[in-house]
Amino acid sequence: MFEHRHQPLITRVAFVQRLVNHVVLALGLIASSLVIGVLGYHCIAGLAWIDAFENAAMILSGMGPVNEIDGNAAKIFAGCYAMFSGVVFLSTAAILFAPLAHRLLHHFHLQRRAPAGDDGAGQDGDYPV
Repeated sequence: MFEHRHQPLITRVAFVQRLVNHVVLALGLIASSLVIGVLGYHCIAGLAWIDAFENAAMILSGMGPVNEIDGNAAKIFAGCYAMFSGVVFLSTAAILFAPLAHRLLHHFHLQRRAPAGDDGAGQDGDYPV
């Protein structure tokens, strides 16, 4: 997925495409997690569709629940969904920042490996970040 440390940096166009791919992956993860929450709150907790969406979106975004939940099954689902949402939040952040962190670290690794007398810069004197 990412270039090896001995390979040169990918072009800016390829890097932007990589960023777009990671954003699409993150949005897919968020959308599928929201669907799971909406279905759970509607089918298990008995909330109306709009209330189920509101509760799922608020928990997924880290704001917390909105509606009062009755019943043991609904409370167990709400707790599990809250923990799941925390993992989704961290995973989404990792998916979004991975290409940026990799490119930055790869750039510094290439800069450190530059041969003596060569500052590692391109022809225009600019580093290809």
